[in-house]
Amino acid sequence: MVTSSLPQRFAKFRSGWRHVDWSLLLLSIALVAWGGLAIRSTEIADRSDFALQHWILGGLCLPLVLLVARCRYEVLIRWHWLTYGLVNALLVAVMVAGVSAKGAQRWIPIGGFNIQPSEFAKLGAIVTLAALLHAKPASTLPALFRTLLVVAVPWGLVFLQPDLGTSLVFGAIALGMLYWGNAKLGWLVLMVSPLVAAILFNLYLPGWFAWTALMTLTAWLTLPLRWMSALGALVVNALSGGLGILLWRVLKDYQKDRLILFLEPERDPLGGGYHLIQSRIAIGAGQLWGRGLNEGTQTQLNFIPEQHTDFIFSAIGEELGFIGSIGLLVIFWLICTRLVFIALNAKENFGSLLAVGVLSMLVFQVFVNIGMTVGLAPITGIPLPWVSYGRSAMVTNFLAIALVESVANHSQIRSFFQSGD
Repeated sequence: MVTSSLPQRFAKFRSGWRHVDWSLLLLSIALVAWGGLAIRSTEIADRSDFALQHWILGGLCLPLVLLVARCRYEVLIRWHWLTYGLVNALLVAVMVAGVSAKGAQRWIPIGGFNIQPSEFAKLGAIVTLAALLHAKPASTLPALFRTLLVVAVPWGLVFLQPDLGTSLVFGAIALGMLYWGNAKLGWLVLMVSPLVAAILFNLYLPGWFAWTALMTLTAWLTLPLRWMSALGALVVNALSGGLGILLWRVLKDYQKDRLILFLEPERDPLGGGYHLIQSRIAIGAGQLWGRGLNEGTQTQLNFIPEQHTDFIFSAIGEELGFIGSIGLLVIFWLICTRLVFIALNAKENFGSLLAVGVLSMLVFQVFVNIGMTVGLAPITGIPLPWVSYGRSAMVTNFLAIALVESVANHSQIRSFFQSGD
């Protein structure tokens, strides 16, 4: 009797993961493995053990993903304000008792480890926004402003650390989730219009005039009280040049260098532009097939600072070349494809919004990280998900995937290659 019940008990236990998206999990594991190999190639000269720590932490995160995937994600709806309060409390704690490095105060020492609360705050923002937009979609302006007010608190706390790169991630998460939550596209464009106008005002004045006129028309077409809305959009974008100058004075010197030197790093080749110059040399030297693993001159001679964290893609580009770089991008594209698929097939809006929030976070981080290594984006210190070394970032990314796996596991989503009816 006992013997016959054991297979049944095992089958019942295994059924808890019946609809888990294994392809999504395996792709994430592949990035961890690949990242460890790349990190190992950057540490041969100094014999550090970052790669081993990277692999071990990735392995320890797998049981956590499976555990969360088995739990019902819907319970987070009831606890989203507690989650929101906890992550914001941690962000405040960083400012009071945090550890500083490179001009920023971002870490809290806990149990011998430095924890970066801003990483976990991204996940807390996703959960909170998903719950709010599930209860009331952003199809009205009050709902839109409520969502922006909620995300403004962690964004402001992270910006004050100061951590400009991570604060930008909150903006990407909010925009992606608001779009999925039925906010009008014109509203989202108007939200970012002052930033665009400020940049154009200082770089290309005719473009600033054209952009201000376009935003005035957009407000007329999409907002209520057309005349007042159009006039408001005109005034805000017209004044954005001065606002941009004021914001520029708030930034630290190293933040200013990161934002503008990517356009012309040769202006300061031994200072702020050094990272990008060396990164472009390394990626260009990789050519089609790369120099070979552990054979990159720029990588092995440590010409690229922070190459095991923010600039890990430079090592991959040099040692594995264009083919290896494209292969890495294909894995990220497959992950994003799975996230979109899960969002479309979730049984309700909360699960769908969770998947879209994670998608927005990952897409923005991948775009900015790789863009900054090749000179297409400012150097903001955003790590490459699962590939760059970073304990807090690794745990956050796996927790994000765990939540999406829970959505998939409890939505009975079709298999990877199965088409719709």
